[in-house]
Amino acid sequence: MKSLAKLALFLGFILMSLSVSAQFDNRDIPQYRYRDFRGINQFEALQSDIIYDGFKVRLGGSFAVQMQGLSHSNGSADTLALIGENFNLPTANLDIDVALADGMRMHMRTYLSSRHHPESWVKGGYIQIDNLNWIQDGLFENIMDMATIKMGLMEINYGDYHFRRSDNARAIYNPFVGNLIMDAFNTEAGAEIYFTPGDFLIMAGLTNGKLNQSVATDTVTEYTPAFLAKLGWDKQMNEDLRLRLTSSLYTSAEGKTNYLYFGDRGGSRYYLVMEPQGASPTSSYRSGRWSPSFINQVTAIMVNPFVKYKGIEFFGAYETASGKITGEANTRSYTQIYGELVYRLGSRDQYYIGGRYNSVNGELTNFVPNTDAQEISISRFAIAAGWYMTPNVMLKAEYVNQDYNDFSETGSNSIFYDGNFNGAVIEATISF
Repeated sequence: MKSLAKLALFLGFILMSLSVSAQFDNRDIPQYRYRDFRGINQFEALQSDIIYDGFKVRLGGSFAVQMQGLSHSNGSADTLALIGENFNLPTANLDIDVALADGMRMHMRTYLSSRHHPESWVKGGYIQIDNLNWIQDGLFENIMDMATIKMGLMEINYGDYHFRRSDNARAIYNPFVGNLIMDAFNTEAGAEIYFTPGDFLIMAGLTNGKLNQSVATDTVTEYTPAFLAKLGWDKQMNEDLRLRLTSSLYTSAEGKTNYLYFGDRGGSRYYLVMEPQGASPTSSYRSGRWSPSFINQVTAIMVNPFVKYKGIEFFGAYETASGKITGEANTRSYTQIYGELVYRLGSRDQYYIGGRYNSVNGELTNFVPNTDAQEISISRFAIAAGWYMTPNVMLKAEYVNQDYNDFSETGSNSIFYDGNFNGAVIEATISF
């Protein structure tokens, strides 16, 4: 009865939220990703049918809350945190997008409340330039017809999954509740240059590789830039079929701190799973994820196929990553495989059902020379269903099961020995 009462309260909260959602189509600006249902399956926002018609400021945001009903267990003597059925702390984003001039726009996102930082803080922002009319009409028009430049402290464009993942409160694009087990995401200061000849995408970028920006340095660490690149092909074959395939690279030199797999401060959606007693949702904000601990060197490659045929969508990821931490003699490697299948139905595709599978295999940190690193694996299976009540308001439910395999019963990772968490999470989000 208590669970039913909580569910009824949750649904009542969502239904009341319908009164505050609204459409603001007249605020849309060029080369902009829609914050509502229209933004699904929209990747790089490099093309636009919207014409610049003067300086325009678009305020938007997102809100998300979950009711979690997960349980966890392990086979070691480690005592896991006590978790039960209840609401998580709601999260919220504030977005500011500005059409500064013909061919120039700005984006800034602020996390009003996130799992790691309950207080407000700026995630990042950038300027995007797609023509030079703001300097002189038609300047380098033949080049700029295919080129776009992004500059700022921004979410790096490594892989395609970050376009579908939940970014703190912005969960309206994600048909599931959680993100990847090995979740590549970071905000870094730098620039990306895009070329889009026909249906092809070519991108090259350079960043400083840092999450926390500072001029502080020392005489030991060599601060060299991180390099990223993406090659892709995206074509609407006919009215029913769309195909997309991309390959992405991210690499940083040895000797610099890297945050590719633990740069997200929004945190995991699975609160306190596989965490010890005494852990807090704020400090243990990566629960349910896995970082390979490539802190001082990393080279990662991700391949992403996407197929949409009528109401059926398939999105996949194959990722290999290698690196090490200071003090390790040998480079370690990880492989991640991901696939999701979603079927959208209804008069305006407002309902969907889907399933996903995610696995990670790799080697734990190893500081003992001439010895093999311990290999471990983690696998996750989930099914989900969702309802877009309006283009701005979404309700989804997910059942998830995650297993931890080949971990030792002793040592620093013993809490994951024979580990498992499973159960249901209901999430509601508003995005506008």
